[in-house]
Amino acid sequence: MDERDGIRQVAIACYGGGSHTAFTAGVLKRLLTEKQGKYEVVTLSGNSGGAICAFLAWYALLDSFWSGSSADTFHEKFVNDWFVWTNRLEGAVVLPAVSPYNTYLSSWTQDQLREMLERQQVDFEGLEERAVSSDLMLLVGAVNVLSGEFKAFNSLRGELCIDAILASAALPTLFRAVYIGEDVYWDGLFSQNPPIRELTDANPDEIGVIQIDPERREAEPKSIMDILDRRNELAGNL
Repeated sequence: MDERDGIRQVAIACYGGGSHTAFTAGVLKRLLTEKQGKYEVVTLSGNSGGAICAFLAWYALLDSFWSGSSADTFHEKFVNDWFVWTNRLEGAVVLPAVSPYNTYLSSWTQDQLREMLERQQVDFEGLEERAVSSDLMLLVGAVNVLSGEFKAFNSLRGELCIDAILASAALPTLFRAVYIGEDVYWDGLFSQNPPIRELTDANPDEIGVIQIDPERREAEPKSIMDILDRRNELAGNL
């Protein structure tokens, strides 16, 4: 494709990967602050934590969200430590599986994510109007639990909402599925990670992918922790 006015039109896709996407935030910040005169970002897309990063970059709130999302209170630190130790124990001992529909912590954590986004003064009521009037396209990925179909919520089509962000981050072992209309969604990691196909709608000169997990390993994973890590890396790189 021809470059327009000497400036390359770039689309950026952000892998999902939970808290690892804090690294994605750093990459996006660098790209967006150093783009002047070199390239123009015309599309952002993401799944899960990558969708949150892409949304915050699209809304120009990337810095304030990550600086304000650290665990500060006793309650926040306790929940953070509980999640960390639970994940570690799952790789070392057999733990009873608990459905997110059977624990208050799941819905509480989902509510916390919603409140964290709302605290950034995001106008979710006026989000559709802002999205349609913006030249920058945002795609947020999620998968329909019942049909198995992948859905890329497109800001330019008026599909962007807080529930789309929460749906993209709804890891089924931790969070309850999110209803949008009559459809129910899980984390988009289970279909396309990240959304790529629709990026061509913006007619970019170049598509860049911010990848979280490595594709290759030098040695065979043998400990249960290394095996679980490698399994997650392979699943995340679909």
